[in-house]
Amino acid sequence: MTTSLRERRDRAFGSGAPLFYADPVHIVAGEGVWLTAADGRRYLDMYNNVPCVGHANPRVVEAMHTQAQTLNVHSRYLHEGVVHYAERVTGLHAEPIDSVVFTCSGTEASEVALMTARAVTDGTGIIATTASYHGNSTEVRKLSYSRTRNDTVDPNVRFVPYPQRFRADFPEADDAALTEHYLQQLHETIQSFADDGIQFAGVMMCSILANEGLPDIPSGYMSRAAAMTREAGGVFIADEVQAGFGRTGSWWGYEVTDFVPDIVTMGKPMGNGLPLAAAAANSELLDTFRSRTGYFNTFASSPLQAAVGNAVISVIEEQNLLANVTTTGEYLRTQLQNLARRCANMGDVRGHGLFCGVDWVEDADSRVPDVDGAITIVNALRKRGFLISNAGELRNVLKIRPPLVFDRSHADLFLSAFEETLSDAGLLAS
Repeated sequence: MTTSLRERRDRAFGSGAPLFYADPVHIVAGEGVWLTAADGRRYLDMYNNVPCVGHANPRVVEAMHTQAQTLNVHSRYLHEGVVHYAERVTGLHAEPIDSVVFTCSGTEASEVALMTARAVTDGTGIIATTASYHGNSTEVRKLSYSRTRNDTVDPNVRFVPYPQRFRADFPEADDAALTEHYLQQLHETIQSFADDGIQFAGVMMCSILANEGLPDIPSGYMSRAAAMTREAGGVFIADEVQAGFGRTGSWWGYEVTDFVPDIVTMGKPMGNGLPLAAAAANSELLDTFRSRTGYFNTFASSPLQAAVGNAVISVIEEQNLLANVTTTGEYLRTQLQNLARRCANMGDVRGHGLFCGVDWVEDADSRVPDVDGAITIVNALRKRGFLISNAGELRNVLKIRPPLVFDRSHADLFLSAFEETLSDAGLLAS
């Protein structure tokens, strides 16, 4: 009997290693927004945030090739390209962010952010949302509520409900009242640290609440949450691993939700597939972090990372991809919203730029999450050659997050396939 690639993978990685789709895709090549499977079939990539400027982008590949055959060393040397890249990254941020620590993954960036927050405040108490995910390390994992429920509870980590409109605690409340409600929950959680004799260090949230399912955040919440955090002596950490690098149509998700964080974590799209991530803040905060920790990362701040990172920024700027993300994203959401008027299972369509979430429900009136239905749609689209996923606190949100080079023609292909999928399932009203 021939051993399948999946069986070999299970033995090599362990049978719990995650795979997408009931029938996983065996990918052998990628170009732009397209992926090619071993059987020659092409799939439109509607999910991957890592190759943000497209799979096998020629500019990025050339930068990697040129630098790899010239020099690649660890970070304890002076190198013009590395410093230039650091200046370029921080220059994309709002003031007073002017300094950066490079890492190899978003998890490492979250670790740096946590260490910085705790170093500058002399506190340990950290707050995240009840649907957050910020990485896999021992400390960062503690900020993932769903992953810690069966673990020993750490008194230094506490969770707040994330702000939202679609399933708000008080659906009848207006925007201002919802903002006050969720801020009060944050205030009480901050106060709970003091009540227990624990020094508060800060809050970590994704700027657009991506893992929470991209909920519509009541206006003013993020800026006031950041201010409340500072008033209590903490720092506000914005997780931009998914939200950053043009995903929303702006460089950073925090620009969309209208606030300025103290620390920003970045990752996935920075290297277009090369391991590259970072935490950025003002130099005063990071100077304290450096002096307290002596942090060093062998493979971060390398000439190879810098060359690739510079190429990614150049492609985004020169191809005007922020504008493409804005216009294509608006078109995609508008068409999905139009389709939702004919499909009672599409409870809510939301998002920013080329990051859309479709809240899949049993029916529009009850808004009861339909996880099985969402998974069915994801797998049905995979059979048609379109790759999306499901996410959110309840795993019922269709997650649509294509590379930034995704354009209107690609959107039309997807929309046609999506409509056909709904029609074949008998989910569309005439």
